[in-house]
Amino acid sequence: MEVIKTAIEGVVIIKPRVFTDERGYFFESFSQREFDEKVRPIRFVQDNESKSVYGVLRGLHYQKMPYTQSKLVRCVRGRVLDVAVDIRRGSPTFGRHVAVELTEENHLQFFIPRGFAHGFAVLSDEAVFQYKCDAFYAPSSEGGVQAIDDALGIDWRIPLDKAIMSPKDVCRAKLADVPCDFDYDDDLYK
Repeated sequence: MEVIKTAIEGVVIIKPRVFTDERGYFFESFSQREFDEKVRPIRFVQDNESKSVYGVLRGLHYQKMPYTQSKLVRCVRGRVLDVAVDIRRGSPTFGRHVAVELTEENHLQFFIPRGFAHGFAVLSDEAVFQYKCDAFYAPSSEGGVQAIDDALGIDWRIPLDKAIMSPKDVCRAKLADVPCDFDYDDDLYK
């Protein structure tokens, strides 16, 4: 696998080696050994999958301490715009984001470290989205940031007046009003 660095340290795009022939294709979607060597040592404990239609906007989500999560995400059918937002107070990239288009054709994966909010918008008629998490889901630890916060400057590439969002996501606070759940100087992996 090839690890592509982004403008925010720790947030990376993973490009697998895809082997194709007349039968179709094959690629290794995850290798614990390679991930530990090339990205960071981590232990994923939960896999999730969602199916959504065009215009669905999920996020921006995170889990608070002590249940904060890293995520490794990919789109196995369709196309999504996937976004990670740095929400670590004191970070030189606080409030900035990285966006990447994940598709069933490009097979890219996106690693979102702890201390980041995560969300995606569905760009195709339908999308099946998978993600690995390094901590179990803890409902009492849910956190979130308003995805349509102008201060974040995210171009979701869908008509926002027609975005399909959960009631919870519609009501989330803007980043400036979100409590400080992560500090840049804290080691979120200990």
